[in-house]
Amino acid sequence: MNSLAGNRKATADIDSIISAQAQDLSEKLQAHRLELFPPAAQKPLRSFQAAEVAKLLGVKSGYLRNLSLEGKGPAPSVTSTGRRSYTAEQIQELRAYLEETGRASRRYVPHRRGGEHIQVIAVVNFKGGSGKTTTTAHLAQHLALTGHRVLAVDLDPQASLSALHGFQPEFDLGPNETLHAALRYDTEARPLRELIRRTNFPGLDLVPANIELMEFEYDTPRVLATHEGGATGQDFFTRLDSALATVAEDYDIVVIDCPPQLGYLTMAALCAATAVLIPVHPQMLDVMSMCQFLLMLGDVLGHLKAAGSSLRYDWLRYLVTRYEPSDGPQTQMVGFMRSLFGPHVLTHPMLKSVAIADAGITKQTLYEVERRQFTPATYDRALECLDAVNGEIEQLVHAAWGRR
Repeated sequence: MNSLAGNRKATADIDSIISAQAQDLSEKLQAHRLELFPPAAQKPLRSFQAAEVAKLLGVKSGYLRNLSLEGKGPAPSVTSTGRRSYTAEQIQELRAYLEETGRASRRYVPHRRGGEHIQVIAVVNFKGGSGKTTTTAHLAQHLALTGHRVLAVDLDPQASLSALHGFQPEFDLGPNETLHAALRYDTEARPLRELIRRTNFPGLDLVPANIELMEFEYDTPRVLATHEGGATGQDFFTRLDSALATVAEDYDIVVIDCPPQLGYLTMAALCAATAVLIPVHPQMLDVMSMCQFLLMLGDVLGHLKAAGSSLRYDWLRYLVTRYEPSDGPQTQMVGFMRSLFGPHVLTHPMLKSVAIADAGITKQTLYEVERRQFTPATYDRALECLDAVNGEIEQLVHAAWGRR
């Protein structure tokens, strides 16, 4: 009897224990963040070597060197050994200069033009460890570095995408400063434009997230049941699309990091999307989980379509992530997926990389870290893989616009 009473007391106190531990952890994280980034500091971005810049622009390194020697375009930083480097802002300046002075048949600024609709890419999977946020972050940054105007939307209450871009969800965001403010059903709703933050990548903006986004998951079923404020059944899946429409003229591509669940937030993203990217780790348990996800997704999309959502996607692709070619079972699983899904599987897989994993420990991506922090071969292999994957997705975007 005493033992039972003791267990009940322990259970009753668990909320206090969790709250106290959460508070302690929050304070330690804040102290760590202040040590790395003082209150007025912004997350920095490294410079890019001339060879990297030439690759991003699609020109030869010698051409950039000649521009520099002739005093044309932005002036790079030059080391004592003659190595040239440019800031990300200067890469944009170079694009504008080349667009103005280059060949008429060549476009260096790839902004969408008349008749080309905004691309909204939903990155979605409800299996943890699929590489969803890492994929989203690197894709958004790659698209910005290649000259596109990009809006990244963190739709995951865990806010990992926000943290990667220097926004700590607990400390940098006040009430009503996430996407929830643009989606909410009451009079405190705010325009999406007011929620957008600049990142350390020129051309890449972010709508950050925190736990407040969960309110949309709680409010939506209540509103649908009560028709609160005159809301109808279609309201929840058109709200994100309507919000994005208000800023569409400012961007070429929107990349959405969806939460790892098939809730109202994910459904709103799927209804706003023009394309769907599904990362999957080629292990049996992950593929089995994806199977359940696809069964649920197909059923949900069918209901949404019946309810009036258009759901017209330009493309749907599966991305193999954290792939180890030397792992026999993984290679077999990739072959199985390609035989089953055919061209819907991206040609290039994302290889498992120590460089990407180590960069993530310091809340950075591979595009942010310096090459000298790793063994050159390790870094180069990871970067080549990333560029191949993101370049293939970039081609899909351009194809949707009707470009060659």
